[in-house]
Amino acid sequence: MTTMKGFSALLLATCCTAIMAQARAADLPTSIGKGEGDLNVVAWEGYADDAWVKPFEQQSGCKVHRKYVGSSDEMVALTRMGGGKGFDVVSASGDAALRLIFGKNVQPVNMSLIPAYADLMPELKEPSFNTVKGVHYGVSYEWGPNVLMWNTKTITTAPTSWSVIYDKAHTGVITVPDNPIQIADAALYLSHTKPELGITDPYELTQPQMDAVVALLKEQRPLVKKYWALASDEVDLFKSGDAQVGAAWPYQANTLRAANVPVQDTIPTEGATGWADTWMISTHAEHPNCAYLWINHVMTPKVQAQQALSFGETPANTKACAEMDTMQPGSCKQYHADASAAYFSTIKFWKTPVKQCGNGQNNCLDYAAWQRAWQQVKQ
Repeated sequence: MTTMKGFSALLLATCCTAIMAQARAADLPTSIGKGEGDLNVVAWEGYADDAWVKPFEQQSGCKVHRKYVGSSDEMVALTRMGGGKGFDVVSASGDAALRLIFGKNVQPVNMSLIPAYADLMPELKEPSFNTVKGVHYGVSYEWGPNVLMWNTKTITTAPTSWSVIYDKAHTGVITVPDNPIQIADAALYLSHTKPELGITDPYELTQPQMDAVVALLKEQRPLVKKYWALASDEVDLFKSGDAQVGAAWPYQANTLRAANVPVQDTIPTEGATGWADTWMISTHAEHPNCAYLWINHVMTPKVQAQQALSFGETPANTKACAEMDTMQPGSCKQYHADASAAYFSTIKFWKTPVKQCGNGQNNCLDYAAWQRAWQQVKQ
């Protein structure tokens, strides 16, 4: 995995001015032309499934070429290779989207060409992770929590706390993501178990707070069987029995249950981090018409519902709720597609750590520091 440099608050501010000027001057497309025949997609595993890719190819004439990634760092690195000319669209999470925006890797999107935009839940129409000063750089897609997953045959008492993945009783059978943003999960846990640290936002950590988080993760290191990069890596670990408990996405739990592997998942009492993903278009997209056609396809209620049920997440399109219940009765409520703003606000969504803290101070650690900390943990 290629390591990406973080960016400072000063860089954010400087780039912001330049980006805004560029966006306002940009000639956004006023219509979608005929597809160019190909579409290069960089996405999370499970985000370009044949169930909706094949119909799209037939309808649009755009052949989809997929590259899956296992972390936002890998996603940013891959989209920047070759000057950003190797991809057309990317399904960026909140901790990658701003890096792509301020890195000028993605272009503003004309929302008037995205009919489903009108049906997005209000919280995802102009979120701070894909909309900067009123300029949209992508379309919110799906969202959900990171969950605790375990093998119910080997762990018969259902765990209710993240403490299980730091417990020496499970030495050698724990797995967690190989991702610096995993630091936020440990920070969230410590915000509940060690309130004296004063952690109020798991993405806004001072040096003393980071030191405490790193200490916890270093204690966990000998307990970990493997840090997983791709979702399929974790699936294989649970299938083989090498892993019995770990941090996961609902996608892995659904995939394993479909394969008759006895797993269960939950959001522990300390809460959970989560993701809210965005489809974004490369600044250098060679197939911009296919890119717009793709986004419109995956934002339809039917595909939103298919994606939600396949991955175990929640669609941004509010009209997908009825489609979900048609495909799987009761799934709209199960996956919180009818959730209130209050539920949405309980998930600590991924965002890029910067030096500016939410309390007005500038003593938080930026993403570059998080990357260095993660490497210390894994040494």
